[in-house]
Amino acid sequence: MNATPISRVVIVGGGTAGWMAAAAASRFLDDGQRTITLVESDAIGTVGVGEATIPPIRGFNARLGIDEAEFLRETGGTAKLGIEFVNWGNRGERYIHPFGTHGRDIQGLNFHQLWLRLQGEPGIGEIEDYSMSAVAARAARFAPPVADPRSPLSRIEYAYHFDAGLYAAFLRRRAEAQGARRIEGRIIGVEQDERGHVSAVRLEGDRRVEGDLFIDCSGFRSLLLGETMGVAFEDWSHWLPCDRAIAVPTERTRPLLPYTRATAHDAGWQWRIPLQHRTGNGHVYSSAFVSDDDAERVLMANLDAPATADPRRLSFKAGRRERMWSGNVVALGLAGGFLEPLESTSIHLIQDGISKLFALFPDMRFTDIERNEFNRLMGNQYAAIRDFIILHYCATQRDDTPFWDHVRTMALPDTLAHKIALFREKGRVFRYDDELFSIPSWVAVMLGQGIVPTGYDPVVDALDADRVAAELRQMRAGYAAAAQKMPLAG
Repeated sequence: MNATPISRVVIVGGGTAGWMAAAAASRFLDDGQRTITLVESDAIGTVGVGEATIPPIRGFNARLGIDEAEFLRETGGTAKLGIEFVNWGNRGERYIHPFGTHGRDIQGLNFHQLWLRLQGEPGIGEIEDYSMSAVAARAARFAPPVADPRSPLSRIEYAYHFDAGLYAAFLRRRAEAQGARRIEGRIIGVEQDERGHVSAVRLEGDRRVEGDLFIDCSGFRSLLLGETMGVAFEDWSHWLPCDRAIAVPTERTRPLLPYTRATAHDAGWQWRIPLQHRTGNGHVYSSAFVSDDDAERVLMANLDAPATADPRRLSFKAGRRERMWSGNVVALGLAGGFLEPLESTSIHLIQDGISKLFALFPDMRFTDIERNEFNRLMGNQYAAIRDFIILHYCATQRDDTPFWDHVRTMALPDTLAHKIALFREKGRVFRYDDELFSIPSWVAVMLGQGIVPTGYDPVVDALDADRVAAELRQMRAGYAAAAQKMPLAG
């Protein structure tokens, strides 16, 4: 028989992280015996500039019972087929990291190995030509995937661009309708019991909110996990030196491109995210290599539509808390760590934390085995995403500015150095645990930024080269034809 169950879940902080947690908890944890309470203050702003996501968000929304059409309408959302990277390998170069796969595997061999064997042959083309998502993105077209596995359109994968503030408000309405309770107020103190667990938070106006499990969504401050529980921050800025961002919205432009764009500048990069009602823009940069004023000038000079608000400046540090679950406190979102938005992983890390917490949901004993497993899984996930983001910086031929020369030559985490070396040899990529990014993602970025293997898997030579080449040409033509039949995005 289980020990005493948790009856009071308290979420500290709103924003995207808080209301994602509240919406999920009120749907899956509120059994009539358990209360879900969220504490936030309207006087405390949220970061709220993360507007691009990756495909697992569709599964999260589906599990919450969210209708996609309603969601897109309420959040100003648009479809996203991947990310276009401009000027990353070298100035003037561009490639797409698409969602989904490249081509179709043949006899159990990864498709990119077949392409490596035949690249340069007539009619074979680029690796992007075999991604339905990339081909559609280049044509500014979008359609949801079809069920027929014989159709190239079955290979479409997509995520969303949306207004993060509208998404939080949308989830708040759902969470409150499902029984979650919101308490308005600024937290002025935290109480702990004899075990060091958080027992209550104190609010202005001589109020207390007691709880059994506390979910820290307090943002960079990390009020509960960092300040109260004393969990240290692991700094990764020596690998990810960008520590500032400037965000500004602009008028909507046409065509409504179904992808995010990341354009490299002299000391960082600029995002472009198309929504129904506006375009989100921002410049992520390293303050060690460019001043805030100069970074703002770069951003404003590279907008493709008039700005609709003043630029907003943000500061951050790449890294994570050494543990994301301590005692009876679990941190989600910025309270647990931050990795710059280059691959749109911030919202995913929130939903991944929610999923893992529910899978390892404790009772009042708060056993080490559950807590340690959560910390192991989340730690591995953060590190794997960290390596993938670092790859974009180190895999460059640019030495035209001090920033790019620095990231091109910096020492790498052993895990990433090993992955790059393995790919350089024969194009091999392996995934570990529940690592987020798939083999096609690693292949897209490494090839897109000029890491070309010296060879390929020798097992490919056992296949008839002419027959495989004919299949690839047929695939490529099929993807191109299918894209032209899709409707224009937006």
